[in-house]
Amino acid sequence: MSKRPIRVLIAKIGLDGHDRGAKVIARALRDAGMEVIYSGLHQTVENVVTTAIQEDVDCIGLSILSGAHMTLFPDLLNALKERSAEDIVVFGGGIVPKDDVLALKKLGVKELFLPGTSTTEVVNWINENIHKSE
Repeated sequence: MSKRPIRVLIAKIGLDGHDRGAKVIARALRDAGMEVIYSGLHQTVENVVTTAIQEDVDCIGLSILSGAHMTLFPDLLNALKERSAEDIVVFGGGIVPKDDVLALKKLGVKELFLPGTSTTEVVNWINENIHKSE
């Protein structure tokens, strides 16, 4: 019996209207054999958490270019905890200062991919770090 593919939700929360990077990552993950759900622009934390639970995803990739990472990542992690869904791994990418990367990782964000990261690096990290329960 084959294992199910890794299920990933790529999300854009808030007013950030730049989604090219999110779409590039979504396609790379799909091409690597993962099941990808893309939230679309201007989502709320609540919408993303509800979608993640309904779609039974293994992880959420949050794309942030707005500078709101120190608010949105903690809000997302707290909302997952409130819904007893903290087993869903959160990672992200975008414009995040290196000092904030360390702070976000301490809060529970598993990885942050900064500008210049290749799609191959993201695919490899997910394949190596997302463990599915069968």
